[in-house]
Amino acid sequence: MPQLTFGTGLRSPYNIEQTARHIESLGFDVLCCGEHVSFHGDTANGFISLSVAAAATEHIKLMSAITLAPLYPAALMAKLGAALDVASGGRFIMGIGVGGEYPKEFEACGVPLSERGARTNEALAVTRKLWTESKVSFNGRFTTLNSFSLKPLPIQKPNPPIWVAGRKDAAMRRAVRYGDGWLPYMYSPEQMAHSVAKITAFAAKEGRSLDHFTQGLYIFTAVHEDSDTAVRMAADKLGAQYAQDFKSLVGKYALAGTPQQCRVRLKQYIDAGARFFILSSACPADYIDRNIELIAKELVAAFRD
Repeated sequence: MPQLTFGTGLRSPYNIEQTARHIESLGFDVLCCGEHVSFHGDTANGFISLSVAAAATEHIKLMSAITLAPLYPAALMAKLGAALDVASGGRFIMGIGVGGEYPKEFEACGVPLSERGARTNEALAVTRKLWTESKVSFNGRFTTLNSFSLKPLPIQKPNPPIWVAGRKDAAMRRAVRYGDGWLPYMYSPEQMAHSVAKITAFAAKEGRSLDHFTQGLYIFTAVHEDSDTAVRMAADKLGAQYAQDFKSLVGKYALAGTPQQCRVRLKQYIDAGARFFILSSACPADYIDRNIELIAKELVAAFRD
């Protein structure tokens, strides 16, 4: 069995300290948090929630999954990431994506949807420079720096890992050019295998080695002793979260079922090339604790060396 990394997420902007300690105690490697300025329900800000989690935990890695990069000035995003890495003692992992599912938050932030890819690419280029250099000068489409430095720099050297989320070829190319890992979501095992092959081809074209690059997966997960209950929980939760009908999509894009069914499905993603997993709860709030316990004991433990 290849070496695998497992994480799960904060599924609420509330009770962060208690949830983070519980997740760390279950043996997960990574604690992640997503974000929106506004969405269909209550949402967090990744930098804020993970800073609270940093104070409540000791060793678990802290991943923004994902930071909506185009909504931040590049230097501000770099500063927030560096500050969180310092505050956590070098535990921060920055996951980024372009967003766009909720146009109102882009409108509110004054960012045209059509610019989100270009802004993200530039922000990643700027962030890498600001995390590794001093007196940075940069003249881009959205960012101008004149002998600009962040102090202090991140603890992790050369920089905190950067993971790129998404589903399409543009995101894969972004991951190859700027990232240390690829984190697709709403992906089938077949799509995972195709993306691994595409990233390998893109890297060869760019002349980039993938020796220190990791293929990952963010997948919504519901584990229950009764398969129908697990599937219904996932469909209801994701349907409310994304304001669409997920009944026909759970079987393709989520991990939902009995522990045995979920292990079989997870193995398909491993066989497709994934080595890093964020198993994010897709269930009612009153079942989240039980769900992450089952994920830890029935799924993660089964794939540990």
